[in-house]
Amino acid sequence: MTFATWLAFFVAAWIIAISPGSGAVLSMSHGLSYGVKRASATIFGLQSGLLLVFFIAGAGVGSLLMASEVAFSIVKTVGALYLIYLGLSQWRAKVNISEQQQAAVVVPTARKRFVTGFLTNATNPKGIIFMVAVLPQFITHDKPLLPQLLILAVTMCCIDLIVMHSYAFLASSMQRFFRDARAVKKQNRVFGGLLMAVGAALFFVKRGGATA
Repeated sequence: MTFATWLAFFVAAWIIAISPGSGAVLSMSHGLSYGVKRASATIFGLQSGLLLVFFIAGAGVGSLLMASEVAFSIVKTVGALYLIYLGLSQWRAKVNISEQQQAAVVVPTARKRFVTGFLTNATNPKGIIFMVAVLPQFITHDKPLLPQLLILAVTMCCIDLIVMHSYAFLASSMQRFFRDARAVKKQNRVFGGLLMAVGAALFFVKRGGATA
């Protein structure tokens, strides 16, 4: 892999990371609800899921999923239903009121936040489509594959970590506006609705990458 090839991937990775998606919505949601520090567990989970999809595509398994209608449909359905489940859970989340009449958000464990992030990216069929379509363009085929994949994976995750933490930070800076129960309930419904919308949109993802 030449430096020019890596630089092209570096630019592409920034564009992809900044583009709104389920990971960005989840990062903002957890940043606003729990703060940046606690949202980090979610974001590291997102990176783990991203790495899984990355190496699945790099190993060629992604191509097999793209070639099999049944396998791709299963992955797509699981991913869509999971996002809808997350959105519905957030929509219906209970808000506790303290003696000072301020909203008290129940924070899930770090492990649960990590798993939520991991499953959000690991079950995203659009990620598989992207990796299968884009990765080959940055791979030098007459060179060893694994070192190239590792370089690209580290580059991609470092960029995504920065972007997702930025989303979480921007959202957390608005926490002071969401102190009362009514505001927290609205917040839960906005982000819950967005997650459900992203999940519903996945049902229309096709193997060719187009949407119906």
